[in-house]
Amino acid sequence: MDADVIVVGAGLSGLVAAREAYVAGLRTIIVDQEGPQDLGGQAWWSFGGLFLVNSPEQRRLGVKDSFELAWQDWQGSAQWDRFYGETPEDGWAARWGRAYVEWAAGGKREWIRQLGIDLTPMVGWAERGDLTATGHGNSVPRFHVPWGTGTGVVGPFIAAAHEAVAAGLTQLKHRHRVDELITENGTVVGVRGALLAPDTGVRGASSSRSETGDFELRAPSVIVASGGIGGNHDLVRKHWPERLGTAPREMVTGVPAYVDGRMIDITADAGARLVNQDRMWHYTEGIKNWAPVWPSHAIRILPGPSPLWLDALGRRLPAPGLPGHDTLGTLQLLRTLPDLAEHDHSWFIVTSRMAAKEFALSGSEQNPDLTNRDKKLLVKTRLGRGAPGPVQAFIDRGADFVTADTVAELVEKMNALTDEPLLDAAAVAEVVRARDAEFSNSFSKDAQAMSVHNSRRYLGDKLTRTTKPHKLLDRSAGPLVGIKLHVLTRKTLGGVQTDLSSRALDATGTPVPGLYAVGEVAGFGGGGVHGYNALEGTFLGGCLFSGRAAGRAVAGL
Repeated sequence: MDADVIVVGAGLSGLVAAREAYVAGLRTIIVDQEGPQDLGGQAWWSFGGLFLVNSPEQRRLGVKDSFELAWQDWQGSAQWDRFYGETPEDGWAARWGRAYVEWAAGGKREWIRQLGIDLTPMVGWAERGDLTATGHGNSVPRFHVPWGTGTGVVGPFIAAAHEAVAAGLTQLKHRHRVDELITENGTVVGVRGALLAPDTGVRGASSSRSETGDFELRAPSVIVASGGIGGNHDLVRKHWPERLGTAPREMVTGVPAYVDGRMIDITADAGARLVNQDRMWHYTEGIKNWAPVWPSHAIRILPGPSPLWLDALGRRLPAPGLPGHDTLGTLQLLRTLPDLAEHDHSWFIVTSRMAAKEFALSGSEQNPDLTNRDKKLLVKTRLGRGAPGPVQAFIDRGADFVTADTVAELVEKMNALTDEPLLDAAAVAEVVRARDAEFSNSFSKDAQAMSVHNSRRYLGDKLTRTTKPHKLLDRSAGPLVGIKLHVLTRKTLGGVQTDLSSRALDATGTPVPGLYAVGEVAGFGGGGVHGYNALEGTFLGGCLFSGRAAGRAVAGL
């Protein structure tokens, strides 16, 4: 045997599993098809949000949370319904869900603090839901932002990997692409694959697939931590669910190209069961990156509640298609409303004042104040006047942004961004007028207006994420900004079914000897811990939780 455990994938979940094995004294080999510049995987690029329940950060901001409320929200969002048969697809997923919420309300915060992951005072109210108490969404703010964003979360595990290498307990084998899991007598005993030519490009950029040889490595435990399918649009379309309508003809990409999903079927070939492959998580607020790193590189706008959201034909989206509320509910609307099947985009219309305060951008590179732990810049950016630098850069340079002083001029520029002029200026002006009429008072019958007022009652949003309610035609808040939005591929919510030790299960529900799966390749745990929806701040957390479980299991803890 070459090691005690082999970890396939050097992203967050794999590094977490490797750290647990290293701490237990196990000899570990980490193999990854990318070079050392990509150590940490796609988590490095993320905003880094972490889902916590009843935290000191929440309480300081006046948020009353509890396990019971969080578990109600998680179940209402997951809507697990595949409990039929002797080995139901959602059987382990639901167990993972409850275990994860218990951890988020219990030991998670102290565990990450011991690792050196520090939290900012900011608690965001992401994925506010479908406007029902027992349905999808977070009843209260739970999105805890770490110092360093995604780099701050993955950093301690990168450091642990280097420490383990220096101690002689871990080997990092970059540019090793696994093509097969070796099985003998039904037991996974190692991996084999191709050696790829060295490629020292920039982090996240597509790398060469030229082969220079092959390799084989053996260990009694193999942990697959290879990620999902978000970088592979063909696989996204293959598994696109009927409930979300037709897949867009054109999408933009929120993850590097190496998030290709190839290890999912390779793991199945070794005997693992795949479940819930039609569950996925894509955003509707994607904007093309004006400085792209990977193919079709896009960023997601994390909007506050105030933007006016129009479909491709200029019609206001109905609830729950409200900014920041219901990601997949909005995606379903945009893919199933009449006359929209052939159109792949939608629109935000905002005032410059809204854009300055309510537009956050996903990703570590788009938040230099948090990523670089610059507290002075943080105060200036989040509490000062004007748009943050990264947001202003997109307004000035982004291909999807236009500005104007009047609705008619704005619509003309918006129409110039599409192949044919789909928007009628008079019709859009009437939508704007009707929306503005609901902001003449501090109360309203309009769902979005009520959401804005509700958001302002939360101190965190009032300070940093929600502008004082005002009309789009308020000239003092202008000019107007129009943003063309695209469907942005991101997360895989199904995959390898696993038990609570992250052991991969076969079709009979029996663990495949020697095989574990963690992170996105396992649907973040159990083959679908999120069910049909996610509450945000839960993706990195799923990598932490499932990687931790696997590492401890192989160590016998």
